Amino acid sequence: MPENSTEVTAAGIARLAGVGRAAVSNWRRRHADFPKPVGGTETSPSFALPEVEQWLRDQGKLAEVPLRERVWQQLAGHPAGAVPALVHTGCALLLVRDRPTAWLEITAVSDARMAKVLHLALNSLLTARFGPATGDAEGSDGGGGTGYERAVHTPTADELLPSVPLLRAAVELAAGTGARQAFEFLLGRQLAANPRQFTLTPPGLAELMAALVRTGDRPVRTVLDPATGTGALLRAVSSPTALYAQDADPDLAALTALRLALHSDIDGSNPTALAVRTGDTLRADAFPRLTVDAVLCHPPFNERNWGHDELAYDPRWEYGLPARTESELAWVQHALAHLREGGTAVLLMPPAAASRRSGRRIRADLLRRGALRAVVALPAGAAPPYGIPLHLWVLRKPGAGVRPSPELLLVDTAEPAEPPTAPASAPASGGRDRLDWQAVRSAVLDAWEPFDGRTPSEPDVPVEAAGQERPGVSRIVPVIELLDDDVDLAPARHLPSPAAAGGPGELTRVRDRLTETLRLTATLTPPPADVCGPAHWPLTTVGELARAGALHLRTGGSGTGTGAAPVPVLTEHDVLGSTAPSGTLPTAPAGSEGPPEEPVLVEPGDVVVPVLGGGSVARVIDEATAGAALGRNLQLLRPDPAAVDPWFLAGFLRGTANNRQASSYASTATRLDARRLQLPRLPLAEQQRYGERFRALAAFEDALRLTGRLGGQLVQGMYDGLTDGTVTPE
Repeated sequence: MPENSTEVTAAGIARLAGVGRAAVSNWRRRHADFPKPVGGTETSPSFALPEVEQWLRDQGKLAEVPLRERVWQQLAGHPAGAVPALVHTGCALLLVRDRPTAWLEITAVSDARMAKVLHLALNSLLTARFGPATGDAEGSDGGGGTGYERAVHTPTADELLPSVPLLRAAVELAAGTGARQAFEFLLGRQLAANPRQFTLTPPGLAELMAALVRTGDRPVRTVLDPATGTGALLRAVSSPTALYAQDADPDLAALTALRLALHSDIDGSNPTALAVRTGDTLRADAFPRLTVDAVLCHPPFNERNWGHDELAYDPRWEYGLPARTESELAWVQHALAHLREGGTAVLLMPPAAASRRSGRRIRADLLRRGALRAVVALPAGAAPPYGIPLHLWVLRKPGAGVRPSPELLLVDTAEPAEPPTAPASAPASGGRDRLDWQAVRSAVLDAWEPFDGRTPSEPDVPVEAAGQERPGVSRIVPVIELLDDDVDLAPARHLPSPAAAGGPGELTRVRDRLTETLRLTATLTPPPADVCGPAHWPLTTVGELARAGALHLRTGGSGTGTGAAPVPVLTEHDVLGSTAPSGTLPTAPAGSEGPPEEPVLVEPGDVVVPVLGGGSVARVIDEATAGAALGRNLQLLRPDPAAVDPWFLAGFLRGTANNRQASSYASTATRLDARRLQLPRLPLAEQQRYGERFRALAAFEDALRLTGRLGGQLVQGMYDGLTDGTVTPE
């Protein structure tokens, strides 16, 4: 085996061969000639990639290694680690994009010679792109700064030598996909493989933040991200002339520099147009005198050791020294310090920053001087930590030519309201996998753009005329109303609920619908039951019917999105709550080969049962739900209509005793084995008679559910109306 050969784990071998890990374990036991481990641990050994590939070919288990997979396995198993290998790959791809002729000349030699020549070529390229290896930090406005080290160091020939096979393969991949796409694929794989090591900014959020700084007629040419991470925010900026970034992690800074260089169309001959630095931003600002058109930032949250003591007299604290527990307000003032007059900053903030008492003086000064223009509450799941609804703060740098705004825009997309007249089948909201970024973006920009467009010469334009007031979603609040003892800027505190905002008219409509539903419920109430002894039918099981071909069993949870028209997913929650399909298909993993796996689509007459939880629930699919994909933890029973009536099947599956005998119990959950569920052997006509009764019971159950929902909405709306004065006691 060659020295420093790329290693691959059992999971990587399974991915190469397109099999499960169990198959790889079987090969190791059954085949004496299977490659021996060369590293790793006893429980997680690693193998030499060339030996594995050759063995798979000899066994006829691998006709050709997919190129994307080969490149990823070489990168993941690089002797120096995946991140240095990714940096080397990014450098080579940048060379291919900027100097394709030079790359062709470099590759026409041996690996050892190529490493030496490539070192010289990369040093020239990186110096031209990012400046000298060390120097003085400079901004586009001529502000000099402290000394710095370039984020992307030129790898030596010895460092490059183990990477040469990887670089040749990566450039071959780029020939088919493009250099930028090839790097994005490899970076995406690395981020997905190590999710706990990185705090990511989702693309939808990055695009929204970038859109907030480019509204109006002010051009956004220069942008800074002082906590750049993987560079997602700067990557979302359209047509910049200069990008500046800093991060405390040298690896992230290097990857971001290469990512932005490959992605943007910034002039590659100007090394100051794309400046990425490494260092603690608050303690060692790499751009101390730089001013830019916009700042985008997803800062670290809840940091206690951000430099409170040593930075007490820092000139950036124009609005007050942040408390030790208010690191986010330090980032806010850092962003304002780097804006030109009239420039815009958008920061992702934890919701506590809007209401903590320790920060109320700084919040008050930001309001008084017109620096804080908007606070936007996002839905939970918008960004990590996914369990809480984060905020966006939109700030504007005050100046001689910028009139302070006497108002603050508050937008709340954290809890999208369901219309009061929503049907029982309305989809449930929430969850990061189901976040509708287009709806969030529209709600925010529809409120922000008219508000931001009002000029200082027109300060008295009524907010209603500008279209900002949307009940429960957005409101323009005079600053004087916010300057109380708390200075609480949380949008939910100042926005009335949509039901209360609708006034008595909306509550009247809810009451009318509730009255109509109560009448329907009374009509659907089952008649008195005839008392008789238990029946002694001959029984069969779902498993026996499946073997006889009277029905088919399918399990949900497989399948991925194809990028075409989105397919809604019927989730376990939807079945339990009798709501419309509310899930979305997961996207195929980055770099996956072959066509995406087809999901199981439900059809009218299918019966769907949850397999977890131990509840007796079965749902018959109607025309409105047909075409949805079957979600996880659900099992589909598709009866032959000539043999089994679907409502008869669903009704008997819901029997309590039936579910108990078909369930198994673990320490933390109950699992239903649908094959063990029983139903009587009855002629089809008799099945249909039972089926009609079961259908009527299901309609009665849906009416009760809707009654409870409407009743709760009416009660809460009355409480809200009475307490805010929109409804009188008479």
